[in-house]
Amino acid sequence: MTVGTKAVIDRAVIFALAAVFILQQFTQWGPLVYVLGGLSFMAVLLLLPKLKGIALWLSLFFIAGGVVLMLAQQADAAYWFKAASMNATLVTLFVFAPLFGIPVRLPDYVAALKRFYETRMRSTTALFIGTQLMTHIMGGFINVGSIPVVYHLVFVKPRSGRLSGLLANALNRGFGGAICWSPYFAAMALVTSALKLNWSALLPYLIGLSLISLLVSLAVDFKQLRAKDEASELAAAQTDELGQEAMEVTEVTTVTRSTKAIENQRGQGMEKEHGRRASFPMGLAIYLLCATAAILLLEQLIELPMVLITCMGAVVFPLLWCLAKGALPTFRQGLTNHLTVTLPALQKEITLFLAAGFFSGSISATGFGHVIPSLLGHIPLPIALSFSIFTIVMIAATSLIGLHPIVWVTILATSIDPDVVQISPIYFAVLLLGSWGLSNPISPASAVNNLLAGLFNKSVFELARPNYRFAAVMGLALLLYLMMV
Repeated sequence: MTVGTKAVIDRAVIFALAAVFILQQFTQWGPLVYVLGGLSFMAVLLLLPKLKGIALWLSLFFIAGGVVLMLAQQADAAYWFKAASMNATLVTLFVFAPLFGIPVRLPDYVAALKRFYETRMRSTTALFIGTQLMTHIMGGFINVGSIPVVYHLVFVKPRSGRLSGLLANALNRGFGGAICWSPYFAAMALVTSALKLNWSALLPYLIGLSLISLLVSLAVDFKQLRAKDEASELAAAQTDELGQEAMEVTEVTTVTRSTKAIENQRGQGMEKEHGRRASFPMGLAIYLLCATAAILLLEQLIELPMVLITCMGAVVFPLLWCLAKGALPTFRQGLTNHLTVTLPALQKEITLFLAAGFFSGSISATGFGHVIPSLLGHIPLPIALSFSIFTIVMIAATSLIGLHPIVWVTILATSIDPDVVQISPIYFAVLLLGSWGLSNPISPASAVNNLLAGLFNKSVFELARPNYRFAAVMGLALLLYLMMV
């Protein structure tokens, strides 16, 4: 079998899995569970040989562990197939959600963003906050694709190279913040589907959590940012002194040269004034707002799971936007890129998430959801607080050693009854999403850290290490936020 034929078969199985999941959600026809589970098993078997390193070993562990637990519980065939399709929701999201990012890459928007960065991000602190906020916004729509986009925007400025460590932190944390609120991420799809919640019910709390993430990030690196700003101000002052001396020397030159210098200075002043007027591209801002509003509106008007609404919006809305902008060639190019580049690049995540779903489904059969509350009941703390601490610590600690947050989030979301630990479903959702978001920057296995490692020519551990303190402070902030809100 040729490589091209194998790639076509892989894509066909992934698309078939997504199509059957959508059909099953619309019809609720019982026998489709067997088809969906069978396609999930087939996708894992086809894609498993392509995995390497920790992703391969984790997937094998989840599959083997799930099989052992299923056999030990003597689970029937229906439960095997149901467990296998536990994370079919996420595969469906991977197939459709990236289409929302196609209009973001329109050449006019990218050029306007470059001008915005060149003229607005003057201080180190502004550049740091702007980079994190931009990644936060763009990541919410184009997922990990936001990292190279914002990276190339940031490094338009020559001095950005001297701030690579801080800017890597900003990119990493900005993406982690997007995980908390974006409806186009696997985290949101998993949590809302498992807990039967609407995204609109969570959004007000998640926006607050995202703002806290930005403030915590700024506070953690504030001393370093302030030192960089002071150094820049000192260098600028020295440059001004040299410029003043140069101007005094030029006073002895001819009147013609002085006149030309004044004209040049006026021209430069006009260019700077024009630069100061550069703002965030209005068309892009409108698209991002409309895309979010469309999901919120559809969720209120149509009684369907959020994943289906997101998929419907991802197919229709970007196409209509590009059509209105006269940019259908850009849409076709983006669609082709998604099918031939983006989707194959997500095969590692698809395999890992399906394997983790099967493992978590097998754990659910063991009554694991009742074990944790009973153990936490021995701790002399309110069970809501002890469970919250347990969740944050387990997700963050296992991410630190390379375990993807999907594992614990899937296990907890599908096994724990919020009422048993005396919390509401919304509290539970914010806890899981916040824990996933703060864990992503410190995980050596995260897609973002691996991508940044290539861009900055550093190891994943070098990139993760500066975020340890951020994750610790953010964990405390998440606990306080949950108790207050």
